[in-house]
Amino acid sequence: MLEPTLKFRPVMSQVQDDTPQTLARILDDDVNLAIWQRQLPVHIADFGSLLLSLNQPLAESLSLEIADENTEPNLHGLASGFSDLEGFEGFIADVSWLVSAFACLLGAKRIGVRLRGLDKAMCPRFHVDHVPVRLITTYAGVGSQWLKEGVMDRRRLSQPDAEPTDNSLIQQVGSGAVALLKGEKWHGNEGFGLIHRSPPLGPGERRLILTLDWLG
Repeated sequence: MLEPTLKFRPVMSQVQDDTPQTLARILDDDVNLAIWQRQLPVHIADFGSLLLSLNQPLAESLSLEIADENTEPNLHGLASGFSDLEGFEGFIADVSWLVSAFACLLGAKRIGVRLRGLDKAMCPRFHVDHVPVRLITTYAGVGSQWLKEGVMDRRRLSQPDAEPTDNSLIQQVGSGAVALLKGEKWHGNEGFGLIHRSPPLGPGERRLILTLDWLG
C-alpha cells in the first residue's frame, strides 16, 4: 500500500530587483513581497519633495473602474490642489502607469487609490494586511519597513514587546521603490501575509505615499 504523500508549504520568501518585471514574482505561491528597486526620475522626486515642503494636508482616495488594459485610468482630481507645481504632470503619468501595470498583472477591474502626506506613522505596529495584495510606493521620505519570515511570532502581531529591538532585523523599502505586498486574503496565503509597518518619523519629517488595492 502506498504511503500518503504530505504536501509541505514552501518557505515564504521576498524578492527584489531593479527591473519592473520583478513585480510579477508576487504571483508565485512562495513569494509574499516583490520590490522593484527603481530610482525615481528627478522631476518626480523634486515634485514630491516640493509638495511636502508646503506642509499642507493631503489625504485623497479614488475608486477606479478599469474598463480594459488599453484605457488610461481616470485620475482626474488626484492631487489637483498641487497641479501648479513643477513635475505634477510627470507624477500623474507615473501614478497612471502604476495603476495600469497593477491592473494588468492582477486582472483587476476595480482599484482603490490612496495618496497621503504623512507626518507620523499611519500603522506604527508590525501587522499584516487583510487584503489580497497591496502596492506601496513612497514618492518622498522614508519607505515602509518589513520583516523576513520567522523574525516575529505571528501570534503576537501588534504587541509592542514582541517586536524586534535589533534594527538589523528590520528591512526597509527604498524611497521611490515599488513594493507589492501579499496579504491574508490572497487565496492560499492565509497566515502568511507580509509582516510590515509604517516607519517611525522624527520631528518635522514627512512622507508622500501612494497605495493601490485590488478591490475586484
